[in-house]
Amino acid sequence: MTEEKIAVVTGSSSGIGLLTTVELARNGYRVVATMRDLGRSGKLEEAAQKAGVRDRLDLRRVDITEFDSLPGAVEAIVRDHGRIDLLVNNAGFSSAGFVEDTQLHELRHQMETNFFGNVAMTKAALPVMREQRSGHIVQVTSVAGRAAAPMLSSYAASKFALEGWSEALRIEVHSLGIRVVLVEPGSYDTDIWERNLVIGKQALDPSSPNKERSQRFAEFVRSQANKRRDPGEIARLIARVANDPNPRLRYLIGPDARMQTWLRALTPWRIYERIVARATKID
Repeated sequence: MTEEKIAVVTGSSSGIGLLTTVELARNGYRVVATMRDLGRSGKLEEAAQKAGVRDRLDLRRVDITEFDSLPGAVEAIVRDHGRIDLLVNNAGFSSAGFVEDTQLHELRHQMETNFFGNVAMTKAALPVMREQRSGHIVQVTSVAGRAAAPMLSSYAASKFALEGWSEALRIEVHSLGIRVVLVEPGSYDTDIWERNLVIGKQALDPSSPNKERSQRFAEFVRSQANKRRDPGEIARLIARVANDPNPRLRYLIGPDARMQTWLRALTPWRIYERIVARATKID
């Protein structure tokens, strides 16, 4: 009899995390769906019930910024389920604002969650996967981890950091049977643009020298809303990666992500920066 595979998904109460949780359950995984606030589990439970997989979910409170609690959370999962075959590090948020207006504590908060939180969760799971000699770790990063955009410097910094750290980790653990993968979405219709978007306090101050530029950028973001794609594509990709014994390091997903990366790689920087500045209306 084939042993049931166990997946752990962080940030599963909405967006990519919610959809990935349901998709993995459809693919036969028992999914430990974690979130900071179990009071926000209603959407996930409704989606899982509709898909007929509610009985395959184990909902748990995990805050990835509570670093000291993560080893215990992982130990409890292994005690109850015996193993961890897949960790999907999806929890995170986006902080927006010009560098000039971003306060250091806001940048630290961004890094604590998107970088150090995912690092801490990964490190908590590594001893389990080492002992198993198997496991997949999927980091949900962003095209912003490959090509930074104005107003999103803090977000890009957190994703660049996670990408570099994960590259080194992949090489270190490959011989142990552990596979590290970066999934890099472009613009998708998720909470990262709404509930999980944090605007820097100074960026909203009428005295900011960037007030008009910020407003133009906000108009650009709103104008792109109807072009954002179905995030279910990302969930289905993660499920395919999870079932691939030898996945690639990077999976760029979304036409805008591919275009931006292609432009960044092939266009001289002076031309590239003018294209981005004009497209985002900050000039």
